[in-house]
Amino acid sequence: MDFVAIDVETANSDMASICQIGLVKCENGSFAEEWKTYVDPEDYFDGFNVHIHGIDESVVAGAPTFPELAETLHAHLKGQVVVCHTHFDRVAVSQAAQRNHTCVPECTWLDSARVARRTWKQCAWCGYGLSDVCEIIGYKFKHHDALEDAKAAAHVLLAAIHESGLDVAAWLKRVRHPIDPSHGSPSGPAIRRDGNPEGALYGEVLVFTGALEIRRCEAADLAAAMGCQVDSGVTKKTTLLVVGDQDVKKLAGHEKSSKRRKAEELIAKGASIRILKESDFRELARFSNELDAQEESNGERPILRSQHRCAR
Repeated sequence: MDFVAIDVETANSDMASICQIGLVKCENGSFAEEWKTYVDPEDYFDGFNVHIHGIDESVVAGAPTFPELAETLHAHLKGQVVVCHTHFDRVAVSQAAQRNHTCVPECTWLDSARVARRTWKQCAWCGYGLSDVCEIIGYKFKHHDALEDAKAAAHVLLAAIHESGLDVAAWLKRVRHPIDPSHGSPSGPAIRRDGNPEGALYGEVLVFTGALEIRRCEAADLAAAMGCQVDSGVTKKTTLLVVGDQDVKKLAGHEKSSKRRKAEELIAKGASIRILKESDFRELARFSNELDAQEESNGERPILRSQHRCAR
C-alpha cells in the first residue's frame, strides 16, 4: 500500500508554470512523509490563477526555480507509484521538465480520478472532481493548496482500497479496464462525437479558442476520444477551454479572446473551468491514448473512434 501522492499549482494557463508543489508519501496505509514548496515559475502570474490559489509574485519571491528543485523532486518520485487526481499534475510536471531541460521523473503514475470512477457508482460518469469525491468519502480539506490536494488524492486512493479490497498493484491494472467490465458503455445513447464514455475525461465539456497548430476537427477528435464533449462556445456547462499556444505567448494575459474573457467571467462567479494551452491539451491526449492502447491490448474493450472525419 506504498505510494506518493502529488499535486501542483500553476501561475498561468501554461501548465509548465508550476508555482507550488505538494506531495505526501504513504507507507502501509499511513502518511510517512510530506513535502511542500513554492516554486519561482520564472513566468507571469495570471490574475485568475492567483484568485484560485492565492499565490502571486510576492509569495514566490526567493523561492527555488523548477531546475533547482528537480533533484529533490526526483528523489521523492523515482521508482514510486505516484498518485494524482486526473492527468493534469502529471502533464504539468512533464511540461515543466521539458521547458527547463531536466529529466522527467521515472515513476509509475496512477490517476485517483480513474480509481474513484471505478469504485463509487455515483461518480462513474460525472462528479469525480477531487472535492466531489472527498465529499463522498467524508474527507475535508483546503482545496487549491498543493499539499492539501495531494493529501486529498491520497485519501481517495486509500478509501478506494478499503472499499474495493484492491491494493495499489491491483488498481494499476484495474484503471486500464472499463469502468463497468460487463458493459462497453453506460446506458443511454450510442457513442457520439460528444465523448467516449470510457475516456479519461468523460464528463468534461471542452471549447477551443485561438489559432491551433492542428486543425480544429483533429483536435475535436482527440478531445472526443478522451471523453470530452466538444462545444463551439463557452457556457456555464464548459469545464475546459483550450487556447492556442501562440495566443498564450503573444497575449501574456492581456487582450484575451472573447471566449477566454467569458470563461474567466464565469470562473470569477464560481464556475469550475480549467484553461489549458494547446500543447498541454495534446500531452493530455497522448497520455490518454497510452492508457487506451493498454486497455485494448488486454482485449477488454473495442477500439472506439469518432465518426467525424476531417475533410482532406
